[in-house]
Amino acid sequence: MSVTTGLFYAFSAVLLIAAFRVITARNPVHAALFLVLTFFQAAMIWMLLKAEFLSITLVLVYVGAVMVLFLFVVMMMDINVENLRVGFWNHFPLAAAVGVVIALEMAAVLLGGFRVIDDPAAANNAIGGPSNTQQLGKLLYTEYIYPLEIAAAILLVAMIAAIALTLRARKDSKYVSPGDQVRVKAQDRMTVLKMDATQEAPAPLPPEAAAPPETKA
Repeated sequence: MSVTTGLFYAFSAVLLIAAFRVITARNPVHAALFLVLTFFQAAMIWMLLKAEFLSITLVLVYVGAVMVLFLFVVMMMDINVENLRVGFWNHFPLAAAVGVVIALEMAAVLLGGFRVIDDPAAANNAIGGPSNTQQLGKLLYTEYIYPLEIAAAILLVAMIAAIALTLRARKDSKYVSPGDQVRVKAQDRMTVLKMDATQEAPAPLPPEAAAPPETKA
């Protein structure tokens, strides 16, 4: 077994364990962190396959941007985990069936691509052609420039929507505007009111009535 094959099996094992923990972790923050680990292992597998552009893109875009946004949203929205678990086992058979169908469809589509014998990167290097990163860059910013701009606009709208959801006012917390605190004046902090007495104060009790009664032994 070569070093590349050993690294592939190691990264694949960690990827499968982390992906399993994403769907079994009870804490949403822990699930998001396991998803970050899954993305890192997938990036390492892409690197072993000599797809440097996809590997770096996976780390920079998903781990560096999307997952950080997910973590902020999960931590700031104060999700009640107990309510999310209600009725889980009632919907589990349908969810498992849908998952099996999706897995079979992905296997039918992707298994054909694993039958390629020649290494595309090695073929390009043998003929002295450009690297896969250069080819993807030219194709992305020439023929697919408009879909790229549309995807960027969709991500911008999603980011603004996520920020708007996290900035909603909470009823169980008190908020004071810093601008109002800076603009406040001394006469606005306290107002002294002069009011007339509504009734006369009662007369003081005599000393005999104020003294406590004597107790007999």
